[in-house]
Amino acid sequence: MADPGLFVVVEGPEGSGKSTLIRALAARMATAGQEPVVVREPGGTALAESVRQTLLEVDHEVAPVAELFLFLAARADLTVQVLRPALARGQVVLADRFTLSTEVYQVVGRGVDGALVAAGNAAATGGLRPDLTLVLDLPPGVGRGRQEAAGKALDRLDRESSEFHDRICRAYVAVTGPGVVHLDGTGSPEQLLEAAWTAVRTVRPDLWRQS
Repeated sequence: MADPGLFVVVEGPEGSGKSTLIRALAARMATAGQEPVVVREPGGTALAESVRQTLLEVDHEVAPVAELFLFLAARADLTVQVLRPALARGQVVLADRFTLSTEVYQVVGRGVDGALVAAGNAAATGGLRPDLTLVLDLPPGVGRGRQEAAGKALDRLDRESSEFHDRICRAYVAVTGPGVVHLDGTGSPEQLLEAAWTAVRTVRPDLWRQS
């Protein structure tokens, strides 16, 4: 039996505007009668936040398979401690990244075996899948340009080569599957919010207060 809640994930390459969209979308959801549980990956629990620090520390050298298992450990803890309980209570969960990030970054970006990643994701989540995945598409180079313009302090993943980030951008654009909706990441924050909100309401129109 499916959980009564709604699981929405926002995905995209670095600099695509995920954090800005999530803040705006969470506020829109609250106004419409559903205060979402907002989480980020890796993160959301004490263990997962510790893993996040390890993964993003610029001085750490992390082998691709070790990186994969660190992400999976954080995801497994978040799923058990936060995601499944919230969804079982009928809440809306809004996540900054989930399993698709691992499929893109570890398989396409790092070259890790896809079957290993699929098995790891299945084990970490117990088969939990988003009801809706919003993918913010960007042309290669745009996200890095935004980060530089904003003066962002670059973490270990941000500092990967242009070729690495270009592969990530192209991989996200090519993603298909149940519940996947692509949004134009070059649009304004207002345009992105309206497109995302339309997708959310389409998936579960019964959840939202009419305005």
